[in-house]
Amino acid sequence: MSPGRIRTALADRGIPAPRAAGAVALVAVAVLATSAGLALSSGGGTADAKGRPSPAPPARRSVPPARPSVAPARQAARLRPAGQPAAGPASTELATVRATAPRYAAPGRLAAGAVPADWYQRPSVLPVIATRPGWVEVRLAQRPDGSTAWLPVSDVALSSTPYRIVVDLATTKLALYDRGRLVFSAPAGVGTPDDPTPTGEFFVAFDEPPPRPNPGYGPFIIVTSDHSRAISDWEGSGDAVIGIHGPLGEDSEIGTTGGRISHGCIRLHDQALEELAKVPPGTPIDVIG
Repeated sequence: MSPGRIRTALADRGIPAPRAAGAVALVAVAVLATSAGLALSSGGGTADAKGRPSPAPPARRSVPPARPSVAPARQAARLRPAGQPAAGPASTELATVRATAPRYAAPGRLAAGAVPADWYQRPSVLPVIATRPGWVEVRLAQRPDGSTAWLPVSDVALSSTPYRIVVDLATTKLALYDRGRLVFSAPAGVGTPDDPTPTGEFFVAFDEPPPRPNPGYGPFIIVTSDHSRAISDWEGSGDAVIGIHGPLGEDSEIGTTGGRISHGCIRLHDQALEELAKVPPGTPIDVIG
């Protein structure tokens, strides 16, 4: 599916549904899993219309010495001062997959499957979470959440990002860090109790142009490696991927303190979303709370 088709698929579904009595109009971003490409769609509705299925290349540099994986987000949440997101490391090494590569469970030990060179026609730029001589361990964008793999250094191009995004569900805030220093914080619309935003350690997969003519998604959409655990098939798309995008007409619900208003996606005021334009693919996203 071409980018034009992607925008067309979005344009007709970007208006939140009217509120039903006792219900909240909710919006999520989903991936239409087709072999041709990615399509994002959104829709509003109540708990009866969630779309659940029926039951049944950067410059290369040398690899640094071995180091432990980054501490889990839940540990960071426990260690941070009350009301303050965790600062995290000064930078994160990234691995761009050169070509679809065999997947390894550990250095030298093959596992089932492969690590694709692209995800929905966008390059696979993956955060490195551990290294060994000649090897890197990376996070993957595909389900299930938390998937990782080892790859030979020869199969990737290495770079780094100084940025890190932290979404705190307890305070309904999104924070951006640059080399471990907090540079930006904003109220966020997050998932409702029925369709919560999943917690864990994720990353920016790629940016998606917004659909037109509906401006509700803001200047762009950040597609993340986070997948909804409450919804497995949004509107027949075959997946339900968490996105970071504009307010979809619910600026007042986000306000200055944030709110629980979506199917799991993270909504920001347009001005706040623009602060994330400089964040490259592969940048870590910690969802805590």
